[in-house]
Amino acid sequence: MANIRSAEKQRRQAEKASIRNRAGKSRLKSALKKARTEVTAGKADLSAGFSEIDKAAKRGLIKNNTADRYKSRLAAAAKCIAK
Repeated sequence: MANIRSAEKQRRQAEKASIRNRAGKSRLKSALKKARTEVTAGKADLSAGFSEIDKAAKRGLIKNNTADRYKSRLAAAAKCIAK
């Protein structure tokens, strides 16, 4: 238990951020899973998946290079299936 008011406030803020980040990560994972299943099914509409990846990167849930890697792999899979 924190003895200092600012430490208590920081604990509350960290708890809220943790919940927010967990929800965002879950949303991203669901979007990635949906995009991957659409790609394997032959539907090459990647815009929804790309959008969710970009939003997660903008919010700081994942790093920019990670977002680029996810998008690159999705696009490569879609290209491979399209052949």
